[in-house]
Amino acid sequence: MKSLITRFVKDESGATAIEYGLIAGLLSIAIIGILGTMSGSLTSVFSSVSSALTSASSG
Repeated sequence: MKSLITRFVKDESGATAIEYGLIAGLLSIAIIGILGTMSGSLTSVFSSVSSALTSASSG
């Protein structure tokens, strides 16, 4: 029984999966925050591209 508990305490195979999950979560929060602050400029860029494509296709 003691060896089973000792082996369980030393097993770190799940730790890396948790760490990768935390890294992915932090990256997604950072990306959402960056896109939230840049939403106004992104909207204007896509609007200008859309209007340029519309005028090029009709001309």
